[in-house]
Amino acid sequence: MSYDEAIQRIEQIVSELEQSEALSMDAYQVKAKEAKELLSFCQKQLTDWEGKMESIVTPKE
Repeated sequence: MSYDEAIQRIEQIVSELEQSEALSMDAYQVKAKEAKELLSFCQKQLTDWEGKMESIVTPKE
């Protein structure tokens, strides 16, 4: 899964949660867990990207 795909899925989950008033607690927990995992994935991707950018931008001595 790519970063962009993960962001799209998070947006989809948020939309589903906003539109569903009668969501069971079990369904809510499943969606919340998926969103949390996707957010962790995105954070790792951003941290990795930041490290790569820093190594490119920082001059070597």
